[in-house]
Amino acid sequence: MPGSRTGRPPVQRASRRPAVSRPQRENPVLRLCTRARKAWDRPLTAYYLILGGSLLITVLGLVMVYSASQITALQLSLPGSYFFRKQALAALIGSALLFVASRMPVKLHRALAYPILAGAVFLMALVQVPGIGVSINGNQNWISLGGSFQIQPSEFGKLALVLWGADLIARKQEKKLLTQWKHMLVPLVPVSFLLLGLIMLGGDMGTAIILTAILFGLLWLAGAPTRLFAGVLTIATLIGGVLIKTSPNRMARLACIGATEPKAGVADCWQAVHGIYALASGGLFGSGLGASVEKWGQLPEAHTDFIFAVTGEELGLAGTLSVLALFAALGYAGIRVAGRTEDPFVRYAAGGVTTWITAQAVINIGAVLGLLPIAGVPLPLFSYGGSALLPTMFAIGLLIAFARDDPAARAALAMRQPRFGRKRAGGSGVERGPRRWNTMRRRASAARSSGER
Repeated sequence: MPGSRTGRPPVQRASRRPAVSRPQRENPVLRLCTRARKAWDRPLTAYYLILGGSLLITVLGLVMVYSASQITALQLSLPGSYFFRKQALAALIGSALLFVASRMPVKLHRALAYPILAGAVFLMALVQVPGIGVSINGNQNWISLGGSFQIQPSEFGKLALVLWGADLIARKQEKKLLTQWKHMLVPLVPVSFLLLGLIMLGGDMGTAIILTAILFGLLWLAGAPTRLFAGVLTIATLIGGVLIKTSPNRMARLACIGATEPKAGVADCWQAVHGIYALASGGLFGSGLGASVEKWGQLPEAHTDFIFAVTGEELGLAGTLSVLALFAALGYAGIRVAGRTEDPFVRYAAGGVTTWITAQAVINIGAVLGLLPIAGVPLPLFSYGGSALLPTMFAIGLLIAFARDDPAARAALAMRQPRFGRKRAGGSGVERGPRRWNTMRRRASAARSSGER
């Protein structure tokens, strides 16, 4: 090796190590979005959304019914918790119906379609019998059960149309008859018009609108041609226009859209305007629970049709947006159940229930906001009224049953094991570990037997 000028051997420098590239840190926002997307795509997401959303709406509705109905009860010389106790009793009965409906198999739901339809038609016809039907606020759609308890059969007509219409269309699809327009219309449309006629005999235009929305939802899910769909829609619009034009009360409600001040004459718009006043005075977080001013005799039907206005006044924009978010989650979950199933009956029934609840919520909230005419329909699961609450909670039980019936959801529910408690071997007194570890051991043994190492 040649020496350097100083006679010393050259110093060998150590070779530099290649720079190790550090892993880039993942954006926490993207990581959070990825986790949320994975959680959103889980098989039981729709199940939890329906169950949790409906229970939250019902509980919040009970709180608001108690707050909004106290002054009305005192004005009628009743205890302040009178309407709340009746609504709580209806919620307990409705919870039992929800549980039963969520545990019933799909075949039993289909078997109940015709009995529920026959019972609803019979009760709706019974309303028109003098001495049996009761008129409230100009609408004769009630039957007295004795004392202060009454029932509105038209609310059960919504559930009847959903179940019967879904079963009818599903059977026709199985026989491949939906390609013919007469099989798509008959007997679905005539029976729907029968229910609508019985409702309109009592003068309840709001419930008739909801029933029409359910009919259109079923036809749309069945794949009705555009011309057929437009024809039925045109006929329904013409009939609705004639009914509105011939009724001064309905014309007055139509004239109150967008009103901001009370007027003189038939269309005084008092209820619509004070609903806007209640929402406007709520601000961002409201005046506080129980501190509403409009419920002190200024706002009619504060605990029924216009409970959303009291919610906006007491809980503010945050409270109203929370209610809207819960209904949006419920609607999304219903659409998801209808879109992911392979059973035609489940698809039509889930779509019909989702159409029913969503359309009724939009009509009620739109009327409170002054964007739609006041139709006199309650906010589902939220407003006071046992006749509306019971069939709606049964319909929620239907959605829960359909969400549980999904194959992926069934597998996920089967994998869930109890966190507490151990199983004992039969008669030996030796405790076994949790079933989860037994399942993992069975998988491991199956993998070894298949040749894996």
